[in-house]
Amino acid sequence: MQPDLNEIRTAAEIVYSEMRPTPQYCWPLLCEQLGAPVWVKHENHTPIGAFKIRGGLVYFDHFARSGKLGSGVISATRGNHGQSIGYAARRHGVPATIVVPHGNSVEKNAAMRALGVELIEHGDDFQAAREHAARLADERSLHMVPAFHPLLVAGVATYGLELLGAVGGLDVVYVPIGLGSGICGMVAVRDALGLKTEVVGVVSAQATAYADSFDLRRAVDAPVSTRLADGMACRTPEPDALEIIWRGVDRIVTVSDEEVAAAMRTMFECTHNACEGAGAAALAAAMQERSRSAGCKVAVVASGGNVDRELFARVLQAEDGAFEGSDPGSRGQLRL
Repeated sequence: MQPDLNEIRTAAEIVYSEMRPTPQYCWPLLCEQLGAPVWVKHENHTPIGAFKIRGGLVYFDHFARSGKLGSGVISATRGNHGQSIGYAARRHGVPATIVVPHGNSVEKNAAMRALGVELIEHGDDFQAAREHAARLADERSLHMVPAFHPLLVAGVATYGLELLGAVGGLDVVYVPIGLGSGICGMVAVRDALGLKTEVVGVVSAQATAYADSFDLRRAVDAPVSTRLADGMACRTPEPDALEIIWRGVDRIVTVSDEEVAAAMRTMFECTHNACEGAGAAALAAAMQERSRSAGCKVAVVASGGNVDRELFARVLQAEDGAFEGSDPGSRGQLRL
């Protein structure tokens, strides 16, 4: 069930008690690159550098008032959701434990620890980390914060309310899909405002669970091999998110690690903003569909900027197409 306009506006009051709305800019160089007016929604400008903070603030506000956070919370993440939980938990004085897979972003891990969370590494991907977090929740009697929940959707929908309220007449908005809260929030706002804007999902070509599920109209798992778009590294789609996506998303575009790297470079060159892989994925999709968007007014969601320094430096130094992706063992490795 997606939030209505009143629920989103109520969520906005909670979000704005902690942070300002993020900007949406139409960058001339980016417009020149795509041959169309392109607006960037800068969710890389939040206090944690990602849109997820909005959902965490709303979720914790509700459960703190209802007294259901207990002695502590636990969740699983690839990084941005975990920072959101850590930020909101610290705000409410609640201990937080976060489970991440082995090999997770070094700097995202450091950011979560800086927020005071207990960080546990387990498993090879997000799904394994999530299952371990659920077991620990039972063992330690902790409140399990899911990665998808109606309150999280209502919270992150506030970025969509800002964008669609500030920029009129958008023909299409590209939104990256991790577990689905961001795109479901955008669909909710589009529908609540009665707009005709196309909402287009974006997934990694090396993590196609949502694209496959969208095409087949049933939930299917898919292997994950992306080395760049960790925020979209989903193996198992969320059923409730799929229901909203099936009803409200116009299409889903898949982008390779090579395309994501090119979009990260383009974003930096044209706007001097740093985006992580998932944060640049919407731009990658818009670049892929450049000819389709001719004459359209386009928006892309820069969902986060939390990319490790070493990786970002390698991406910036590489040339277009300089990712090896011919086999699962080499996908996403920069050829430098």
